[in-house]
Amino acid sequence: MKKTLCLLLTAGVAFHVSPQSVEPIKYGNFNSWITREIKESAIIGGKTRPVYEIGPTQTIIGAKPYFNGDSPWGTSNVYARVSGITKTSNAVFPSVRSGENKCAKLTAMMERVKVLGLINMDVMVAGSIFLGEMIEPITSTKNPYSKMEMGMPYTKRPKYLVFDYMADIPTEDIRVKATGFGSPKKLRGRDEGVVFIFLQRRWEDSEGNIHARRVATGGEAFTKSSPWVNGHKLKLMYGDISAKLPYPWLALRNGDNAYYARNSKGEMRKVMEEGWDSADATPTHAVLMFSSGNGEAYVGTPGLTIYVDNVGFGF
Repeated sequence: MKKTLCLLLTAGVAFHVSPQSVEPIKYGNFNSWITREIKESAIIGGKTRPVYEIGPTQTIIGAKPYFNGDSPWGTSNVYARVSGITKTSNAVFPSVRSGENKCAKLTAMMERVKVLGLINMDVMVAGSIFLGEMIEPITSTKNPYSKMEMGMPYTKRPKYLVFDYMADIPTEDIRVKATGFGSPKKLRGRDEGVVFIFLQRRWEDSEGNIHARRVATGGEAFTKSSPWVNGHKLKLMYGDISAKLPYPWLALRNGDNAYYARNSKGEMRKVMEEGWDSADATPTHAVLMFSSGNGEAYVGTPGLTIYVDNVGFGF
């Protein structure tokens, strides 16, 4: 029972930029949200919980798989169903920035479950938003990347990723590992929030496998608390940057570390980054993620929160 329930809990310097130089990403101002009202199974309390997605304002009632529709954004919020038990996880929320202006709030938090009032379980989860889609319902934590379609079609060559952000980073050098099995364990060190963007040139072979070369790369870690920074510019570096990677987690993704996408037949396949493309190459896809954690699964710093708003490409 505990193993099944654990699987259910996880599916995972500012510059001013003139408006004319920024191409907004659709729904990237986070002013409209979809609210999903999902009732969890009676064995874990039977509560109806809100699960939020980024897209045109609406309410969806019931435990139904979510499809993005015309929104390019996916989140780490999920509806899971394993062995007949329905569970949700939500660590991304709409947050009021000022007046009617909203933003996205991504937080690292502990999911707590009590089974029939007898068994308590704690699982650490991080809030993430990304260009792509979560494949629901989540049925296990095996091979989590295979449950996320990462990236959206994109063929332009921006200089920057532009966004507003605020960071709330706890000062204690403590991380918590909580997998749902046994008591949570405190670990040394502090987690960090992250943002990364990859521009890729993808192609498909005759067997439906997806290949890619990295056209451009950008990434940044949020390690300290910060008030709102508006029009922040994250530079994209084109071509082979293997000799000057600012962070090791910006390296090429392949093998077990590869992300997934649907091929032309609708099948989920690994996107194998086979090398760095030329600095003047034209991309076919953009991969983008913001997250309130940057470590292994089930490990994080509780309360670490990133607020994100007004995401777009700068030229």
